[in-house]
Amino acid sequence: MHRIKDWPQDERPREKLLKKGAEALSDAELLALVLRTGDASSRSSALDHARLLLSRFESLRKLASASTAELCEVKGIGPAKAAEIQAVFEISRRFGVEGMRTGDRYTCSSEVFRHYHERLRDRKKEVFLALLLDSKNRLIREVQVSEGSLTASIVHPREVFAPVVRESAAAVLFVHNHPSGDPTPSREDLDITERLRQAGDLMGVRVLDHIIIGSGAYVSFVDRGLMG
Repeated sequence: MHRIKDWPQDERPREKLLKKGAEALSDAELLALVLRTGDASSRSSALDHARLLLSRFESLRKLASASTAELCEVKGIGPAKAAEIQAVFEISRRFGVEGMRTGDRYTCSSEVFRHYHERLRDRKKEVFLALLLDSKNRLIREVQVSEGSLTASIVHPREVFAPVVRESAAAVLFVHNHPSGDPTPSREDLDITERLRQAGDLMGVRVLDHIIIGSGAYVSFVDRGLMG
């Protein structure tokens, strides 16, 4: 019996959830509810597909960061099912993110980590953000400076401080992620931060910190005494 509807009722993921609650379902069973249908040609069920996906990507977190192309490499997963999977994980990310809003006051590095960890931890490219702040360290707005491996050419003081000047920001805070999951600053990170700090000094704009987000961890340049 490959079709879930042919299983005994108590073993079907949907009926099990309705009777016992979502927490009673395994990762594969929850994923099967998202997929809904299996593959008639191979007589595999949605649960078979779910188990195959989890086996291929090893964990829900790795599955969540998979691209459409990577998902479609799994037998029975086409663009439509790949889109459904990505939509569910994006909803989960947005639910878990409590972003900084205009007017929120910056107080410490751990607060920034809490705001940006879920949003940035699974990104496959480095994303460099500048948070523009007023004289009381309240957020004016967030600006994405670059996406891709950090180099002096794409994170240039001119591009970074142009929006700072436009918004008349009194201070700026830098945030970026390391796709490897290890937030340890690279030589490039150190060099870029020093150049930006010096540019801020010349322009009379306080550079409060540079915070690197990893997987479950972060590094604050100020906390580590790396701001010079």
